[in-house]
Amino acid sequence: MKFFKLIPILLIFFGNIPYKNDVHAEIKNPEDFRVLSNESKKLSILNVEYFIKEGDKYIKNGDFEKAKDFYLDARKLAKQLASFYSDLNSAFKGVDARIPNEMIRKGKETLKIQAKTNGRLASLYLETEQPEVAVPLLVETIRIMSPNSPEGKKAYERLIQLGFVETKYRG
Repeated sequence: MKFFKLIPILLIFFGNIPYKNDVHAEIKNPEDFRVLSNESKKLSILNVEYFIKEGDKYIKNGDFEKAKDFYLDARKLAKQLASFYSDLNSAFKGVDARIPNEMIRKGKETLKIQAKTNGRLASLYLETEQPEVAVPLLVETIRIMSPNSPEGKKAYERLIQLGFVETKYRG
């Protein structure tokens, strides 16, 4: 029984021995661990821009199908990013004002590039004589950017050219 009473004392005594060969991790550049802030990662506005540039290359070469695939990928990614930024904005409202401000800024950038992607896709659909597919993209651009933005005005002008709407916007 006395041996069992000595066990905690021995553990305390031997448990406090400093380790001579400790290994300590050193972070030389903390930015290396921010994997999504790098240019080559999937969840970024830079990747959306990459998809748009690739689509533009295929348009120049006359390959509309491959260009459409890249534009659709760009649009899908932009919509995902906008949704994520909106969710984070809502989650942090009233908790830390800095985070919603950042999410609003990033969300606006994402919506602009989504409008750019919608414009590219609408042009492609008009070129391939599919105006019925272009109209929803133009309407979405007006909805996400507002009719007063340059992107919204351009989208509405294209709707007039298509004959989808008739009233000119004076804004």
